[in-house]
Amino acid sequence: MKFLHLGDLHLGKTLGDFDLIKDQKYILDQILCVADKKDIDGVLIAGDVYDKAVPSEAATKLLDYFLSKLAYKGIKVFMVSGNHDSDERLNYGSALFASNQIFISAGFDGTLHKQSFVDGNTGIDIYMLPFVKASQVRHYFPDKNIKSYDDAVRTIIKNTSINKNNKNILVAHQFVAGKGEDPALAGSESVGTRSVGMVEKIGYDCFDDFDYVALGHIHSPQRVGRDSLRYAGSPLKYSLSEANNEKSVPVITVSAEERVRIELIPLKPQRDMRHIKGTLKELLDKKNVKAPEDFIYATLTDEDIINDAMGIFQQVYPNTVRIDYDNSHTRELEQADISSIAENKSFSALIGDFYRLMYGCEMTEEEMDVMRTAAREAGVINEAD
Repeated sequence: MKFLHLGDLHLGKTLGDFDLIKDQKYILDQILCVADKKDIDGVLIAGDVYDKAVPSEAATKLLDYFLSKLAYKGIKVFMVSGNHDSDERLNYGSALFASNQIFISAGFDGTLHKQSFVDGNTGIDIYMLPFVKASQVRHYFPDKNIKSYDDAVRTIIKNTSINKNNKNILVAHQFVAGKGEDPALAGSESVGTRSVGMVEKIGYDCFDDFDYVALGHIHSPQRVGRDSLRYAGSPLKYSLSEANNEKSVPVITVSAEERVRIELIPLKPQRDMRHIKGTLKELLDKKNVKAPEDFIYATLTDEDIINDAMGIFQQVYPNTVRIDYDNSHTRELEQADISSIAENKSFSALIGDFYRLMYGCEMTEEEMDVMRTAAREAGVINEAD
């Protein structure tokens, strides 16, 4: 059997002020074409299907479109929830979906559920582990010492009967790390020393009983510990740090005769994400302008702050997401000691000091009035300040 491994679709996500629904539909259509060309039997979707727990109407319609296309083609779907998903919303209608071979596991109920198939002489068991926290698992295994995410996942697997004569595939959404080595992060998830996106690390060795582990949660496509334990990565670039990522979709071939074979099929977005750097004049020179419809993050090296730089940029690059500066002022600010800057200072003095440090000149009274108004609206200062 052949499977596509997907993760972190984040349907309904926006990039700055830009709606990505059309870009997401474009990439899902590309994935459907891969499914046709590679004669795919099933699709493994490893969580973060939606970007928000309460998805938009456009996001739910796009998922319905994608699943309907797969069902029409007779392709099985195995989908689990991620930490961005609402278990209840993703699980809605799952019994009806199952009649069309769309299997959803969006909430842990004490059992690691599986779907079993026979392909010739090969038995294939596909286990679906929705995103779980230690507290959820402790509820079902009160006699076990479960303190961490790692403890929770190991407890679930140890209490699951796995037929090692079959080919076993696991679909899961967790932060899985190798021995002494963490996955390369794309920046779409916040990171701590023990967690990513508030999800604690799990050792990859707890998945030794599985022939292939389809992971979601990390947006950069990569293996973890072994080739057959991997993150598919998000199908689109969702943060600046992903600008240099090459997105792909793994095609997994499972047979009795050999180990799981993995082929990475490149994905090409409708609009790419790029980071460009230079002076305003250099970047907007006609000979340097390429693919103007791409999503652009621009770093200006001009020494002077340019009035309405975003408006100017968007005349050439309409999908400019963000503009920042890298010049002598910003580098000086990076080196400045600001630990005592706020001590015993009024709002006006604090903002004035920051402006002077940033731009090397005094703030006008009109500019200060704008800052005071914004601070009052945000509740930072009182009306009297």
